[in-house]
Amino acid sequence: MDRIERLVRAAAPALLLLLGACAGSPALDPQTAAVSRPRAVEPAAPSHGAPESLRAAITRIATDMVGVPYRYGGTSPAEGFDCSGLVFYSYSGAGLAVPRNSVDLFKAAEKIPLESARAGDLVFFQDQRKLSHVGIYLGDGRFVHAPSSGSTVRISTLDSAYYRRHLVGVGRLISDSALLADRRR
Repeated sequence: MDRIERLVRAAAPALLLLLGACAGSPALDPQTAAVSRPRAVEPAAPSHGAPESLRAAITRIATDMVGVPYRYGGTSPAEGFDCSGLVFYSYSGAGLAVPRNSVDLFKAAEKIPLESARAGDLVFFQDQRKLSHVGIYLGDGRFVHAPSSGSTVRISTLDSAYYRRHLVGVGRLISDSALLADRRR
C-alpha cells in the first residue's frame, strides 16, 4: 500500500499539468498547413518596451515554433506544445507572465472586437459546449496555434469556415496601462 501511495504522489504533479492544459482541441481544418520548419528559440530577457515591440517578440517566438509537434500539456519546442502551452511559451519568452490554460487566459484577457485585434492578441474557440482552443493573432486574419494531436504548430486563417464558426472571442493581454504599471514596480 505504501508503494501505491508513493506512486500516486509522484504522478500527481504531472496529472495536474495535463488537466491544466487546453480544454480540448478542434478538429483539423483541411485548409491549414504548416509553413516552415521549427527553430529552437531561447526566451528573451524580460522586456518592458513598447507594446508593439512586445507584440513583435511574441509573434516571432510563436511563428518560429511552426512545425513543432502538438503534445497535450507541452510547453516547449523539445517536448511539443498544446495550444495554451504555445501561448505560455511565447509570452514568457517575451518576458510576460500569463496563465497556463485556455480558460484562465480567456478570463484574464480584455475582450476586444476582432476588428481591433493586433498581432499578439489571442483568439479563442469553442466546441459545442466549452472553450476548447486558443491561438495567437498575427494580423490579416491569420493566427498561429497548436491545433490537435497528430499535427504540428501551424498558421491558420480565420477565413476558414471551421475557425470562423467556432471563434468565441478575441482577447488582449498587452495594454499600454499594464506596461506602465509594470515599469513602476
